[in-house]
Amino acid sequence: MLKLYKTLGWAALVVLTHSACTSSKATKKSGTAPSTETTARPKSSESGIKSYSQVITKDAKSDPGLFTIHKVGEKYFYEIPDTLLQRDFLWITRFAELPAGLGGGYVNAGSSVNEQMVVWQRVDNKLLLRTKSYSATAADSLPISLSVKANNYQPTLYAFDIAALSRDSSGYVIDVTKFFLSDVKAISGLSANLRRDYKVNRLDESRSFIASAKSFPMNIEVRQEMTYDASEPPSNSATGSISLVMNQSMVLLPKVPMMPRIDDYRVGYFNIRQIDYGSEALKADEKTYIRRWRLEPKDVEAYKRGELVEPVKPIVYYLDPATPMKLRPYIKAGVEQWQKAFETAGFKNAILAKDPPTPQEDPDFNPEDVRYSVIRYVASTTRNAVGPSVSDPRSGEIIESDIIWYHNHLRSYRNRYLLETGAANPNARTLNTPMEDLGEMMLEVITHEIGHALGLPHNMMASAAYPTDSLRSGKFTQEYGIAATIMDYARYNYVAQPGDKGVRYVRQLGPYDHYSINWGYRYLPNAKTPEQEVPTLSKWIEEKSGNPLYQFGSGNGGHDPYSQTEGIGRDVVKASTYGLNNLKRVAPQLYNWTAAQTNDYEDLSELYDELLGVWSRYIGHVATNVGGVYENRLKPSQPGYIYTAVSSKDQKASMDWLLTHAFTSPEWLHQAKISRNINPANQVESIRSLQVRHLDNLLSSARLARLMENDVNKVGYNVLDMVRQLQNGLWSEVYTGKPIDIYRRNLQKAYLERANYLLNVDPPQPARTFGAQLNLNQSDIRSVIRGELVRLQKQLRSTGSRSKNELTKYHVEDALVRINLILNPEKK
Repeated sequence: MLKLYKTLGWAALVVLTHSACTSSKATKKSGTAPSTETTARPKSSESGIKSYSQVITKDAKSDPGLFTIHKVGEKYFYEIPDTLLQRDFLWITRFAELPAGLGGGYVNAGSSVNEQMVVWQRVDNKLLLRTKSYSATAADSLPISLSVKANNYQPTLYAFDIAALSRDSSGYVIDVTKFFLSDVKAISGLSANLRRDYKVNRLDESRSFIASAKSFPMNIEVRQEMTYDASEPPSNSATGSISLVMNQSMVLLPKVPMMPRIDDYRVGYFNIRQIDYGSEALKADEKTYIRRWRLEPKDVEAYKRGELVEPVKPIVYYLDPATPMKLRPYIKAGVEQWQKAFETAGFKNAILAKDPPTPQEDPDFNPEDVRYSVIRYVASTTRNAVGPSVSDPRSGEIIESDIIWYHNHLRSYRNRYLLETGAANPNARTLNTPMEDLGEMMLEVITHEIGHALGLPHNMMASAAYPTDSLRSGKFTQEYGIAATIMDYARYNYVAQPGDKGVRYVRQLGPYDHYSINWGYRYLPNAKTPEQEVPTLSKWIEEKSGNPLYQFGSGNGGHDPYSQTEGIGRDVVKASTYGLNNLKRVAPQLYNWTAAQTNDYEDLSELYDELLGVWSRYIGHVATNVGGVYENRLKPSQPGYIYTAVSSKDQKASMDWLLTHAFTSPEWLHQAKISRNINPANQVESIRSLQVRHLDNLLSSARLARLMENDVNKVGYNVLDMVRQLQNGLWSEVYTGKPIDIYRRNLQKAYLERANYLLNVDPPQPARTFGAQLNLNQSDIRSVIRGELVRLQKQLRSTGSRSKNELTKYHVEDALVRINLILNPEKK
């Protein structure tokens, strides 16, 4: 889940190739890489610089590593080797602990606040910690590099007085206490927006302290507890304070960056971006490189012959010592499931999972050590798992990755398993899901998160790769799974119907995973520059062009019916129909599968709320067809168009489906044993809020703008067709003379409110569609809404007020008043 991809703690097994640091804690004092730069050192007799023994006294507690950290009383000192000045470091700031509600509940422990590259520089008797950016580059040999440096001058985060020289004068001692106890914005957990929202006045240094500082061969980890005075804190308001624990990580980057691989938007990879001012193009050239681990074959000649070869340094994940024993086999299998995909790229044993070493096996093992990548098992009620990584901003090389598994996450998967597959899958019809099934779910979630850590983003188009009815076939699903990649949010097979035999219900690796790993990780020994790789990489893509198994779609924008989160199957209408049929079978059994077994309503309430959410997702999948635009990622050398509107026939049919399944009164959701036992009065409001959400979505400015484009693209289903079909369907009782029930009355009022918004409310910013601004005043949208409201007004006056049902009559009279005020807002 993507949104969010940075985590607490540090671990990395991968030993960086270009570092001379050793792995033993005992040898950490000498574990620094040589530098090609030298700097004239100040003399200890110079003003302000004391002797080493005066600063680092015999009472000092020292921790050798990348820098030696000394604690003397309440002060912390860094002893920085001269060889590490001017070296590139990556500084990552993350939340370690935070108060409830911070950031509206969307920020978690482990969330990254900032990543920046830094260097240490000496100027006279000071050491400067300065940021460094690779977002603007030019080769040092080119004259323009002088301008790049002059016009991209980086700020100094802090200036430290040199307190002393090292014993052998090979380094510098600085006091870092004040730095970590000051409100340095670049490493703070409180953004300007949070400071404004919570009315933060200042950092209270008297209530702030350094909790710990640890040095490892490749990284330094510091934890600070920071307390701020705040007039309106997100929680514990009586204290007038916000306390945070921040984790500051500083990681040494390889002296020689890995050769990067140029990104191609037709294959999904996380990436880094740089502006190359040394390009021969007539403008600054943007270079985009993928994020990936450094994998190089041990035997290049055997690799060239097509043999499977082990990498020089495999990707290794250690399990957290806190991981329950019964879950360990599934977690390790989830990691190593990627081995098959790496074999497609020519590597064997490229990724491994190991139990945590004992102190006897590895006395230096520590999850915070950047040499170790760890799958952390967190005792938290959070229902989530995340798979972030940290990469070298110069090349995209992934340096380290921690996978976070939160203890309660399997509860979410159990619930979805019951709701989405319970109609056809007997194993799912219980709160006590069999361990084998839970283990399979955990295995696949770990595989998904490892995929992120390998550089792969979500590919939401992969769930539309398979024909919908193929998902009802046991033979097909057992071989191909339910989507073409594990990186989609295709969690369960909700298409399978009762009676379908041998069907797979849980996702798995698919053909796209093999394809994308081969594209990103295959070693190309004959290419000496990133540009020399491009012809081969493009050829691989174009060989798969037009094959839905190998297409990529991010799911962003909400316009492509083939690229949606949580969907499966090529035909979204058919898939949602199957899913809805299953949900209608599950709803009447929900009480029997929960409260009747536990003699408690907690699980029933939770699952019923989630059932409403599943129903809403099925609706949303179909709604995307209306005003939908398919996106096919192409380069100019390939035939065809990138954007193609959904056919008129499919858009109209989808609107018919929505009027039948989304906007009618959902009596099947009213289960008396549920609604009358979990809340006093919320059934009508719950349904109203979901229906109105989809109604407003259909009548969004962006969707209406896409429908207007259908006119010029000769699609045949335009904004007037859609609004008229929607309005006629929503107000069908006016034409038939039937009473209007409470669900429909609510929905019709919501329609009028949305019409008023589109006609009379100017958005604070112009609406956007595909990045272009939409001017509502100068578009057909207001003309269509006004015209259709006038038509509705005439119909209501003609037939609507004759109803014998008193509530219906009052509702129609109220609607007429509302319409009059919408059309004549000056009368309000």
